[in-house]
Amino acid sequence: MITAYPAIDLKDGACVRLRRGEMNDATIYSNDPGAQARAWQDAGFSWLHVVDLNGAFAGKPVNAAAVSAILANVTIPVQLGGGIRDLAGIEAWLTAGISRVILGSAAAKNPALVIEACHLHPGRIAVGIDAREGFVATEGWAETSTLPATELAKHFEGAGVSAIIYTDIARDGMLGGLNVGATVALANSISTPVIASGGVGKPGDLAELRDARCAGIAGVIIGRALYDGSVKPAEALSLLAA
Repeated sequence: MITAYPAIDLKDGACVRLRRGEMNDATIYSNDPGAQARAWQDAGFSWLHVVDLNGAFAGKPVNAAAVSAILANVTIPVQLGGGIRDLAGIEAWLTAGISRVILGSAAAKNPALVIEACHLHPGRIAVGIDAREGFVATEGWAETSTLPATELAKHFEGAGVSAIIYTDIARDGMLGGLNVGATVALANSISTPVIASGGVGKPGDLAELRDARCAGIAGVIIGRALYDGSVKPAEALSLLAA
């Protein structure tokens, strides 16, 4: 079974969705992150995917109050990324109730931090790999490196990373479908479970991912399609459980 992760992206305290990661191209869907989180839990989802977008650009947590509101409103596990760059930040969020911390820019620029964090917090550290044309992007996708996404993922083999969250930036928020080929290729090249992200626009996109029958794909993040209603929660859960 592939786990569905509703996305809650936080910008200035509100739940938004971006197109291709552009902060000036944001659609606001809710000004109450706690209520939105509760709604996804009530719809039957078993995990939440939360990103502090401001934090990703600032390099430090910015939407802490909104994240705290989410934690106060749900009992299902929450994974959080965006602006978490050191052990103190990781430990603070895990202590606050976050189930899994996602390291993105920090993983690309300071891989030793990922390895140490995995040692200290087994099973609670994920790596976010955001790719633009196959190369790792950092700092809220504002910078693109010369490091291939697959190479970065392989670097953490055996480190104890709980999941690799792989996002194709060009597809994110565009509703044009996941990059299933690249996601499957990545999943087949590593032993760490992969969570697909970027581009789900219709139920068929979830069915395509499911039908790829790649054992390494453990989850998929769904954002704009859920908020716009083009993918219904019950439909998503049913498709991915089939």
